[in-house]
Amino acid sequence: PKDPEATARAVLIGRKMMDEAGNLTALGRARDNMTAEERAIDRAHKRTGAPKRALQYNPRTNRATKK
Repeated sequence: PKDPEATARAVLIGRKMMDEAGNLTALGRARDNMTAEERAIDRAHKRTGAPKRALQYNPRTNRATKK
């Protein structure tokens, strides 16, 4: 992309994590406050539908998988 910052902003705005003025929304602030582990588990939970407690985080790969 010619302007990676503009691309990132467009993605965040599309996901409702940032408003047009560049401020984080409540959803964006909640995501920003998560640790890498919490974000990985959240991604895996959304992808697989598995309960969050059934997922295990691997810090070497920054991914969560079923236990």
